[in-house]
Formats: sequence, structure tokens, C-alpha cells
Amino acid sequence: MASEQAIFITGGGSGIGRAVAQLFAARGWRVGLADVNAVGLAETTALLPAGLSSSYEMDVRDRAAWVASLDAFTATSGGRLDVLFNNAGIGSGGPLAETDFAEIDRVVAINLVGALNGARIGYAYLAKTPGSCLLNTASASAIYGSAGLAPYSATKFGVRAMTEALDGEWSAVGIKVRDIVPGFIDTPLLQRPVEGSNRSIRETVTSAGLELTSAEDVALAAWAAVHGDKIHTYVGKTAHRMAFAARWMPGKLRKMMRRGLDAQEG
Repeated sequence: MASEQAIFITGGGSGIGRAVAQLFAARGWRVGLADVNAVGLAETTALLPAGLSSSYEMDVRDRAAWVASLDAFTATSGGRLDVLFNNAGIGSGGPLAETDFAEIDRVVAINLVGALNGARIGYAYLAKTPGSCLLNTASASAIYGSAGLAPYSATKFGVRAMTEALDGEWSAVGIKVRDIVPGFIDTPLLQRPVEGSNRSIRETVTSAGLELTSAEDVALAAWAAVHGDKIHTYVGKTAHRMAFAARWMPGKLRKMMRRGLDAQEG
């Protein structure tokens, strides 16, 4: 049976998930990749050492798929699940008053309910592995709500809250719960158009004066989060500046968000 430490990554077909898979695999971990994008899964798999990964085409909204995928992955890992990386998410932007209800429902279902599904279902597998960790992907949008990204920010605040709650709930059974709080990541997710606009989410973010963070930097932060004691690991200048401003200069941060919205509408 396999004896390597094992990590299961949702959203493993691109971006942060791909970068984390590459880093952990390079350090000898067995990697399970989950995504709705079969092409992306194949591309990530091709970047990993032969024999150290397996992939599962699944939607985080599908609870039966969660069980089937985790059953299959832990069968390859000798029953181990050292880290469940709740990373899958989608971006969505634009004025809330103009956003379709279907888009709001989709963002909430994938980003928040999908993460809750992973935590609820993954618990049984993590509890069997001493020293295991649930790692969630939050966002700088979970520090202070981002104008033009209201549904997305709301879901990431929820992920952050879930992390804090479960860190308390699961400490008695030895499961660590952590999140990474990156600034906006320069990945294909940010290329999505803002609802009702010809601007991309990337343009909306940069117009607010926020810097972008590389997926590779986030992967290093994920490694540190799994092996460290901090509940929240901030990644990149934007996240650190926003965390500082939210605590010490909330008025300035509020004005910055308003400027970003004005630029978006201009």
C-alpha cells in the first residue's frame, strides 16, 4: 500500500490548485486532483511525477461525487488523507443590482456550499489520518468586501468564517483547519468578464489599485499553512496591506474600494 503523505485538491485543473499540486508532488506527496475540467486535469497530471497522482472529474456541488472521489483516492494512498485542499472556486464581478440571480446562485453554490460539502464529507477521511489538515482558499475579498465583487466577497467571508469555526470544532480530534488568504491571483479565473460590462475581473481589481499575486507564491504559502500554526495565512502585498488597513485604517480602505467602483463604471 502507498505510504506517501497524501493531498486531495479541488480546482486542481488550473491556477492555485495546479501550482499546489506541483509543489507537493515535488516534495514527495501523493496528489489527488479534482476538477470539472477534464482537459485541465490532464494538463496538470502531465506536469507531475509519474505515479504520484490520480485525477477525478467532479463538481464540488455533487455530494455523491465527493464520496466517490475520496473513496477512490484514499484507496490509492493506503487510506491516508493528510490534507484536503478546498480550493475550487469561480470568480464573478459586476454591480449586484445588475447580476443575474442564476449567477449569484452559482457563485454561492460552488464557492461556499462546495467548500462546506468538502469539509463535511472530508472529515471522516481526515479523522483517520493523524495530524491531518483541512486547508481552504479564502481571498483578500474576505478581509474587506470588494466593490463590484459582492457575491464573491460574501462567499470568501463565509470560507474564512468556516475555517475559524472548524478550527475550534475539530481541534479535539487533532485535525488542523487553516486557510490561505491571497491577494488576487493572476490566473485565468480573473479573465472572466464582469457581469454587464466589457471589462474583465482582472481590470476591475487592478483599477482599484490592487496588485496581483502569482500562483507559485500561493503554493508556497499553502505549504507553510499546512505545516504552521496560523489559522489565516496572508499571501502577497495586497492581502497584507488590506489586512493592515482593515484593522488600522478602515476609512482609507473604504475610499479605495469606492474609487475602484468609480473606475469600473467610468
